[in-house]
Amino acid sequence: MPSPHPSASPKLALTFILITVCLDAIGIGLIFPVMPRLIAEVTGGSLSQAALWGGILSTSYAVMQFLFGPVVGSLSDRFGRRPVLLCSLVVMSADYLLMALAPTMALLLLARLIAGIASSTYATALAYIADITPEAERAPRFGLIGAGFGIGFVLGPAIGGLLAGVDTRAPFFAAAAMAAANLALGWWVLPETVTEATRRRFSLARANPLGALGAVSRLPGLRRPLAVFLILGIAMNVYPSVWAYYGQARFGWGEGMVGASLALYGIAFAAGQVALVRPAIARFGEHRAVVLGIWVDIVTLTGYGLVTSGLAALLITPVTALGGVVTPSLQAILSRAAPADAQGELQGVLASLNAIAMIVSPLVMTGAFSAFTGPAAPVFAPGAPFLLAALMMVAAMLLHVAGPRDPRVEPT
Repeated sequence: MPSPHPSASPKLALTFILITVCLDAIGIGLIFPVMPRLIAEVTGGSLSQAALWGGILSTSYAVMQFLFGPVVGSLSDRFGRRPVLLCSLVVMSADYLLMALAPTMALLLLARLIAGIASSTYATALAYIADITPEAERAPRFGLIGAGFGIGFVLGPAIGGLLAGVDTRAPFFAAAAMAAANLALGWWVLPETVTEATRRRFSLARANPLGALGAVSRLPGLRRPLAVFLILGIAMNVYPSVWAYYGQARFGWGEGMVGASLALYGIAFAAGQVALVRPAIARFGEHRAVVLGIWVDIVTLTGYGLVTSGLAALLITPVTALGGVVTPSLQAILSRAAPADAQGELQGVLASLNAIAMIVSPLVMTGAFSAFTGPAAPVFAPGAPFLLAALMMVAAMLLHVAGPRDPRVEPT
């Protein structure tokens, strides 16, 4: 799929990538505030039951990301980033329309399966950044990707909370329109970055998630940071898994307040990615920046698990920005070890690991929420999933600091 403007400015291309990530987050955030009510309307069940259905939908989405992340990443190594990114926007726009019109849980489940495949291109966006960025600048650029996602979290829940007051399905129509608009932008400004020198033959053996993970993990020094990345993903997916249910059960928040609280989280996260990643890595190095971020995550997750005041939860939220240095630092450590013709494969593996986290986390976290909020709960503790996530972050910390580090992969 040739670009109408093959000489388009790299800055415009980077802008498109950031907008794509931002719109992905907006599309996700739009539906967060309304999902508990939508599921309850479709199933006729309680909030606790809706949380379990929400976990199933999130897990089905993640299963598709796990299966197709390396496939899509490898396809982008073979056929280019541009066609993969643009095709995904076509599918996502149609998928949001399906969710807007779905009258049954079966169709909602189908829509989440399709969305999981289409959104696997997040890895392709990261590979595109790696293509156009020198190694020394990748961590700050990955931070910009995180900032774009954070801005989407600011706008998405806020818009979703407002639109939910109009109609339960309105947020999905809005997400479809935004994906279509970004498709038009990408068609005109996105050049291809895969060249004949970096193009690689597509191989099913490497494109399946287990084969790709095996190939990438054999690169020197990557097994431990890959394991830390996985544990981090399981723990931090507590936010999308239970936040809407946690806010309603713990503080009595409605859709509007859930949206506003998620917007505050997005503001803090985006600010941290823009303002903190580069200076933190310059001051501490990537390895120590990971340590700093994990400590912050342990403290903030524990705080959410214990607070009983909505105001206290909101006051904790800006502090979470300091934890945002972990992911771009790990991504830079991992990207440095992968050759130029395997950046798509690496990012596909990371997408699959994140998908595993998204498979495990919603089931575990919504299960913990249901166990401590349902009629048979031994104690009413909506914050239990956050305490569990804090324990996982302790494990990630111990793994990250254990053993010798390869200076080629984790320079100080």
